Amino acid sequence: MSMSTKKLWAEFIGTYCLLLAGTGAIIVNDISGGTVTHIGIALTFGLVVFAMIAAFGDVSGAHLNPAVTLGLFLAGRIPRRVIAPYIVSQLGGAILASATLMSLFPQHPTLGATVPAGTVHQSLLVEILLTAMLMFVILSVTAGGDTSKYSAGIAIGSTVALAALFAGPISGASMNPARSLAPALVSLRLDVLWIYLVGPVFGSAIAVLLCRCTREAGCCPMPTREV
Repeated sequence: MSMSTKKLWAEFIGTYCLLLAGTGAIIVNDISGGTVTHIGIALTFGLVVFAMIAAFGDVSGAHLNPAVTLGLFLAGRIPRRVIAPYIVSQLGGAILASATLMSLFPQHPTLGATVPAGTVHQSLLVEILLTAMLMFVILSVTAGGDTSKYSAGIAIGSTVALAALFAGPISGASMNPARSLAPALVSLRLDVLWIYLVGPVFGSAIAVLLCRCTREAGCCPMPTREV
């Protein structure tokens, strides 16, 4: 098996585990009357992100998120040719995870889909800001390429958990188009999905600009023309 194929499998498996654990925690919390708790859900997302970065960070980079893949391309960290294969692998893993959860919990109406608690514009802005924060942390802790996958995993996983803790009740704190698309698609709850596709992409682009403003020259160069 080629290294490029192994990278795609790593993204597929990592995103599968992210959705299985994260949205699974939401489902179990709902059907058990709140035993997991909001804090438990936030910690589940943060811990599974850390675990997948520890497992696959040295294989594929453990993006687990189309917005992260796009952000890394905009930051000049990855070539254009890997974008589509990575995103397809991430979406495939996420959709399979939601299908798995539907087979386990067919009575759950949303399968952990993200929905706004307030207005659409409020959730859109929250998703942009949260993803910008997450992407900025990712770009910062991986700058220079000498950060261990464990320290990067702790920083990134903690950021995910932090965002879910304070903003989960507002927008669902998705920050990840694959995380939102999969349960929405499998449960056929597509009416507000656009928020969670558009917001993270804009947030990632903003983070790249912030990184260029705060870090040394060459940290986030313009994307290469390689295809």
